[in-house]
Amino acid sequence: MFVNGYQERTQFLRYDLKSGQLVPALEGISGIDLEFSGDGKWIAYVAVPDGSLWRATADGSQRLKLTSPPFQANLPHWSPDGKQIAFFGSDPGKPARIYLVPFDGGAIRQVTNGESGGADGDIDPSWSPDGMSLAFGCVHVAGESIHVVDLKSGRISALPGSGGMWSPRWSPNGRFIAGLSVSGFKVVLYDMQTQRQSELSSVRSGYPSWSQDGEFLFYETFDDDASWWRVHPRDRKTERIAPLKNMQVANWFAQAPNNSLITSRQTGTDEIYALDWKVP
Repeated sequence: MFVNGYQERTQFLRYDLKSGQLVPALEGISGIDLEFSGDGKWIAYVAVPDGSLWRATADGSQRLKLTSPPFQANLPHWSPDGKQIAFFGSDPGKPARIYLVPFDGGAIRQVTNGESGGADGDIDPSWSPDGMSLAFGCVHVAGESIHVVDLKSGRISALPGSGGMWSPRWSPNGRFIAGLSVSGFKVVLYDMQTQRQSELSSVRSGYPSWSQDGEFLFYETFDDDASWWRVHPRDRKTERIAPLKNMQVANWFAQAPNNSLITSRQTGTDEIYALDWKVP
């Protein structure tokens, strides 16, 4: 009998927006879903292959494990003051919930209980600029809304007019929440004042994220025109940053310091094993 075995590993890569160069970063760390803290001094990421959440300094040193398998963590996000990390996660076979963990480790705190309405659970938290609330959503539920949890009171409420949105990203000035439409995965912009949505992309997209100054919204498109993009929400002017067709990178990316982006690629190995046995 011949058996194929795969050892999953990844390598982080940094993409310089000015030069267009893609170079290895954070040598020795295998992970995904990396995010830099607001001051650029720290990173949080999910380890590959075990799905544990880690934090480290920006150069990859002083690593600290924040969660342990079989619990699976996803998409960590730093609080504005850098003292907490929000993420969603679950044990095997259970729906996801939103959690908080202190930057220096300790007990994790569950802050949602399925309020988003999706079978997969509550996912993809985003901090309000004042650090007092988290927006979150779900996928595959067309009529559901973005929900917000007040971290002091624990009260959870739906945002009026946000039906059919998920993957929220609060703008730095608090005026907008960018997200994806459940139908078609298009980038949409929710205005907190008018409580209305407007469409920013017309194709299947993902991983929206704001620049620190709020002037640009970054996102990725998939399928035949897979690329990284950024759009200026004021005038809706869209710029292609880089086509991804021949880059062989993962289907996620995030912003990094020094005018760059961070992503990863698969570096795992496949091996064939032969098993011989004797029939009694």
